[in-house]
Amino acid sequence: MIHRIAQSRLTELLKTFPAVALLGPRQVGKTTLAHAIAESQNRSAIYLDLELPSDLAKLKEPELYLQQHTDKLVIIDEIHRLPGIFQTLRALIDRRRRSGSKAGHFLILGSASMDLLQQSAETLAGRIAYHELSPLTASEVASTERPASNVLWSRGGFPESFLATTDSESFQWRTQFIQTYLERDVPALGPRIAAQTLHQFWQMLAHSQGQLLNAAQLAQANGISGQTVARYLDIMVDLLLVRRLEPYLTNTKKRLTRSPKVYVRDSGLVHALLGIRDAEELLGHPISGWSWEGFVIQNILAIQPPSVRASFYRSSAGAEIDLVLELSAREIWAIEVKRSINNPAPARGFHTGCQDIGATRKIVIYPGTETFMLAHNTQAVPLEKFLDEESKLF
Repeated sequence: MIHRIAQSRLTELLKTFPAVALLGPRQVGKTTLAHAIAESQNRSAIYLDLELPSDLAKLKEPELYLQQHTDKLVIIDEIHRLPGIFQTLRALIDRRRRSGSKAGHFLILGSASMDLLQQSAETLAGRIAYHELSPLTASEVASTERPASNVLWSRGGFPESFLATTDSESFQWRTQFIQTYLERDVPALGPRIAAQTLHQFWQMLAHSQGQLLNAAQLAQANGISGQTVARYLDIMVDLLLVRRLEPYLTNTKKRLTRSPKVYVRDSGLVHALLGIRDAEELLGHPISGWSWEGFVIQNILAIQPPSVRASFYRSSAGAEIDLVLELSAREIWAIEVKRSINNPAPARGFHTGCQDIGATRKIVIYPGTETFMLAHNTQAVPLEKFLDEESKLF
């Protein structure tokens, strides 16, 4: 199963930039996508996995090795294991530019981390583009045989979890993924934090899915300081496991909420962290509504180009919008997320918020199958249809 939207965007980026970085958590499908792109190229490609000692040894003298493959797309996986290579990549890119070859030299893969992004950005400034690979979206797994979005919501978008034979196997995979990430992958990327401590923190974030960040409450519950909460949250955000959705603050005439909302990005990980094993347990759990909201928002933001600014809106007067998309200065979409099929109409606070921000389009995403108009020029749209519509715009 391929990330078709991501493949299209990466192919376009490789036509423009000498280097493209594909970032995302482990097991999200980066390697599979990289191989698909390599197969689609009208030239040879070479793949190096730096977790393999044999491939890492090839880059002991990176300049000597890479000079032998100037006519190929070089794919370097787990590049954080050799951070010093960026200086060499810069020299090779500049050399090829002078010879007239300007784009599509290197595709680098890695689990996002602050150090990796900072070093690559500084060393390859003007030479590299970034693409963030999210778990599978509802439009990518759409099927006429079963309500794929419900399975995706319950299991999450990591391919091995979504495609597991049974719910039990899916839950077991996610549980092992969380444990492995905390015990092996996070320390390998830099942060030295006890796995149990970070697991408890991640679990607390799952309990608070979609709610305003309350650093003091998290600090008290975990027995840590407010500064430590900020550091832990930064780590989870940098690793693309947690999303920090900032508030919309353009309208200074209103008293607005200034704290961000926090979402564990993948709904399947939310459920595994909370011990929710299948869809039946999920529907009866208090987190169900918040989980659905996070699932919808993650699906929508996963397909947005970097130029679209995302936020939420909340005023002290009760106006509230779950998701605000600023496509341009003159085009602002207000999106409400509803779990109800029979009554997806938003509350009055949504319409008030739309007036406050000057929304040009008002949308309610709901789990039905039909698109129809509600009051106040608001459109109710199924998630899959909205994603298909959006993907054609960009």
